Amino acid sequence: MLRYLWISALVVLLDQASKHYADHVLDYHRPVEVIPGLFEWYLSYNTGAAFSFLAGAGGWQRWFLLGLALVISAVLIGWMRKLGRHERLTAVGLAMILGGAIGNVIDRALLGHVIDFIQVWLGSYPWPAFNLADSFITIGAVLLIGSGLLDSHKEDSSS
Repeated sequence: MLRYLWISALVVLLDQASKHYADHVLDYHRPVEVIPGLFEWYLSYNTGAAFSFLAGAGGWQRWFLLGLALVISAVLIGWMRKLGRHERLTAVGLAMILGGAIGNVIDRALLGHVIDFIQVWLGSYPWPAFNLADSFITIGAVLLIGSGLLDSHKEDSSS
């Protein structure tokens, strides 16, 4: 199922292009409203992990998170290699997660932070800023959950 790695490559390309554009067009921490009260462009740099976890850790987290992402990427590729031809949804989900992880690894390795630029508001509370890589990781995770549920439903039906 490594033939689905083209999805990972496309995710990396879209992610890196969008981050490059945002970093050159948007002003740091100056919101640009797109849909008032719901969605805005908001350039920020995240030195930590999801939701800025470890952002203030002093620098060591860059290398830890970089190494962790590389290990996870290797595990995802290994998982994809073992998939059967009928596990397409799982392969697509893994490819999206892998592409998102690599997109953020590139930022972390080259810049020391991940570029985030999408801000969504939940009422009067801002969701932490994120990027396309994060979005694809989330979509990939939903696809994995969905494929797991479909597989368990098939097993229940065949029993």
